Amino acid sequence: MASPSALPRPEIQLPCIQETKSPKSMERGDNQDKEVNVLNYSKRAPWLRAAVLGANDGLLSTASLMMGIGAVRKDIKSMILTGIAGLVGGACSMAIGEFVSVYSQRDIEKAQIKRDINLRNCDDHELEMRKKNLPCPLQAAGASAQSFAVGAAVPLLGAGFIKKYEVRLGVVIAVVSLALLMVGALGAVLGGAPVYKSSFRVVVGGWAAMGITCGLIKLIDDYSGF
Repeated sequence: MASPSALPRPEIQLPCIQETKSPKSMERGDNQDKEVNVLNYSKRAPWLRAAVLGANDGLLSTASLMMGIGAVRKDIKSMILTGIAGLVGGACSMAIGEFVSVYSQRDIEKAQIKRDINLRNCDDHELEMRKKNLPCPLQAAGASAQSFAVGAAVPLLGAGFIKKYEVRLGVVIAVVSLALLMVGALGAVLGGAPVYKSSFRVVVGGWAAMGITCGLIKLIDDYSGF
């Protein structure tokens, strides 16, 4: 008689369970595919920062100079000449500063390319692409000076045709505030940031700069004895 262990054991077949995806999981997968094409705002940061800061600096520095002189000199000639001096000096300063900064960055990137060539860390195609994408100091300097000049022209145009002192100051404040609001909104839209918060910060900062400059110049003029 055969032992129980020697008897053949019946095979048990388990039912095949197929994995099914729920509509929610399929929707998540579709969303993940769509997220690949989402715009990366961080790639806009370098040129956006240069353009917005250039225009903002031109607006604020020139308007603050004009308001400071306007606090102690009521004639239109002094105010306009101060604005022109601020435009020319500021544009030259921005251009030179941007040229030196970008040239230093270019030298660093070229040195890194040479090290990668010696160490053979990348192929020839990648090296050629990196050489073509090196920053141009002259282009950056020109763009910075141009954006500064455009911003500085706003208060000059606002004050250039108004002879009455009180009206001239009011017009400068109004046009500069509107331009700052537009600059803040433009930077927020291009950078994907909240429009109202960005515009509010830029406008309040501009008012503070003009108010501090005007107040200090007036205080110095009252107590200096010049």
